[in-house]
Amino acid sequence: MIPEIGHLALALALGVALVQSTIPMIGASRGNLTWMQLGTTTALVQFVLVLIAFAALMWAFVVSDFTVLNVVANSHSLKPMIFKIAGTWGSHEGSLLLWVLILTIFGGGVALFGANIPDALRARTLSVQGWISVGFLSFMLFTSNPFTRVPNPPLDGNDMNPLLQDIGIALHPPFLYLGYVGFSIVFSFAVAALIEGRIDAAWARWVRPWTLAAWTLLTAGIVLGSWWAYYELGWGGWWFWDPVENVSFMPWLVGTALLHSAIVVEKRDAFKSWTILLAILTFSLSLLGTFVVRSGVLTSVHAFATDPARGFYILLLLVIAVGGSLALFAWRAPAMEGGGLYRPVSRETGLLINNLLLTTAAATVLFGTLYPLVLEALTREKISVGPPYYNASFVPVMLPMVILAGIGPFLSWKRADLGGIADRLKWAAVVALGVGIVTWYVTTNGPILAALALLTATFLLISSVQEWAWRIKLGQVPLSEAMRRARNLPRAHYGMTLAHAGLGVLIFGFVGSTAWKSEVTTFAEAGTRVEIAGFDLTFRGAEDVKGPNYIATRGILEVEKDGKSITTLYPERRNYTIAGSSTTESSIYSTPAGDLYTSIREPADENIRDKWTLRVVYEPLVGLIWLGSALLMLGGLLSLSDRRLRVGAPARKKRRTAMAPTPAE
Repeated sequence: MIPEIGHLALALALGVALVQSTIPMIGASRGNLTWMQLGTTTALVQFVLVLIAFAALMWAFVVSDFTVLNVVANSHSLKPMIFKIAGTWGSHEGSLLLWVLILTIFGGGVALFGANIPDALRARTLSVQGWISVGFLSFMLFTSNPFTRVPNPPLDGNDMNPLLQDIGIALHPPFLYLGYVGFSIVFSFAVAALIEGRIDAAWARWVRPWTLAAWTLLTAGIVLGSWWAYYELGWGGWWFWDPVENVSFMPWLVGTALLHSAIVVEKRDAFKSWTILLAILTFSLSLLGTFVVRSGVLTSVHAFATDPARGFYILLLLVIAVGGSLALFAWRAPAMEGGGLYRPVSRETGLLINNLLLTTAAATVLFGTLYPLVLEALTREKISVGPPYYNASFVPVMLPMVILAGIGPFLSWKRADLGGIADRLKWAAVVALGVGIVTWYVTTNGPILAALALLTATFLLISSVQEWAWRIKLGQVPLSEAMRRARNLPRAHYGMTLAHAGLGVLIFGFVGSTAWKSEVTTFAEAGTRVEIAGFDLTFRGAEDVKGPNYIATRGILEVEKDGKSITTLYPERRNYTIAGSSTTESSIYSTPAGDLYTSIREPADENIRDKWTLRVVYEPLVGLIWLGSALLMLGGLLSLSDRRLRVGAPARKKRRTAMAPTPAE
């Protein structure tokens, strides 16, 4: 009965979405306030209905209702409760329902917290959000019903993909979707502004919090995925340039450009058309990711579906959403540009170059991701695009962006003093250059890009701290006055400083864990010794252990350094009998200098149980990746908590918006 309630709730949500997508839009064009306010009501009702459907599916997983096909295919009665709950979004149908739930959460958020948004703009924004809901609710109901019943229910289920039975990957999809789908509301704001024919500082102030929230959540989702890949897959890496990894990274890059571009609209009333285009492209790339994951165009541990019919439906949605919005942009955008003049050396120019570099970097990733797929579709020839391509194309584009991120906060609006900035940053440049030269000298045989990357990261770290000290006049005024100025700095400024510093820390982690990692792979039996990066590891054999729904073989590795025992590591090889597959569970010893990473695989010879394939990797500075990611997310949250992002545009701008007539008037 409860699955039928969920199915009915989805059908009703589709009907409500159809109303939301039409009536408020018509009301905005006619100036009918009652019809415009219907957008708020329908957005909230749609959220409640989809939440009921999601709760019904989760209930089916929690109680192991094997009359539901989705539960049969993705759960088992022996599975731990946390993974039964995660099974709700661990399939194509369930993850799509989560997608739609998050879509309605952001629509409901605008309905609840958008009281300071003009009625017409809010109505149009919620209507566009309704269009998106109609597309995905219809897709789910007609091709991917999560509540399909089984005519002859089995006694038990088929279990969930063992790779997904991990807390990291259980949390990864919700955060990733919160970021992916969060950009839908920014897209809706952009399309609504194009329909209305007006964009101003107030619009940018309303859009920035939603952009920042989506960007922060997408960052969390990507980091959780990298963390899971690092410790779960047994490959000893955190990023593989997998196509599905790339399609989550591209919206992040363009969304970062959007964040910075919206600042120019708010502060200088410039970059209007460009900001609108970035909002469209960011969500378009999110839709592209949805298509790649669910269309069957590739096989990946991330992919949900391989049904071409479903892929065609999503492709149709993609063409309508992207094609329609870009056509509207081409028609309306030329009349919307404006803003003050600025010199070549100014903050406006710095942010423009920042945007161009970020979008160029996203374009290189897009090309590397789609080219093999297009080539295979046209010629049936399979090729792979891996790290060599991205190291040669993506990294050189990003390095100047990192340098600019260090310089940008020192630039003034409209016109900046280049000589004064150079004087302030000379010591940061000298120290960074020294780090680069020393790195290159010490690792002569290492990649030159690694030395350049550490140079830029050092410059960004020092300049970020220096900019904060410059703002509070540290060393120029009494300490009490400097601390008073520090307390009065906006939270958004601290958020920017932390995010920029986090990027610098990330780069140190990236470089250390890729350029200077060391690895040993060997056949191991009891007594086998391995030496790596100053550590001595002794393999003491393996033992069998039993889990809730798996049987594992656990290796025992004693770790010593300088003759002293440090720790014992227990890498595992798990066999999930119901699912009929195995996973590798790494065991990691972490230090500030790096991680000692171990994993084991099946015996080299099936007839010999006491020999194993042992892999030991030393990852220098890899912990800085997680520290830098935490700083990025903390920076986003601090900026989001800034009161200025919750009060709308300044009063003067509000009055101007209130007095300006709409096209219908």
